[in-house]
Amino acid sequence: METNEIFPKGQQLPKEWFSGNAFLTLLVAKDKNNEFSAGCVTFEPNARTAWHTHPKGQVLIVIEGNGYYQEKAELAQAIKKGDVVNIPENTEHWHGASAANKMVHIAITNYKDDVQVTWLQHVTEEEFNSVEKK
Repeated sequence: METNEIFPKGQQLPKEWFSGNAFLTLLVAKDKNNEFSAGCVTFEPNARTAWHTHPKGQVLIVIEGNGYYQEKAELAQAIKKGDVVNIPENTEHWHGASAANKMVHIAITNYKDDVQVTWLQHVTEEEFNSVEKK
């Protein structure tokens, strides 16, 4: 673990839902006390989620680095350490690191019944590169 990391890097996330190298450390699991999960996600440079939605929304708290958050049909937002992103339910979006820097965030994700995420298509290189050029 690097000396400035708050949480360990965790387990690599599946290429089925992530481009590049992304890792998860689970912090809080859904259980009888919680209708949400919380995890620390580390995105190495260029890593990002696929497009996806959450039936009850999600909150991202950026704790290191910088990257992007983008909702479908909207301009991407640059995000950096200290930013909080409140994602509405069923909003198609993606998030991840920039090309040059890693980004680490805490993701707090609510459940609706037993579902917390619906994965969609990957963010294309063209989509990602267009964000990087702005």
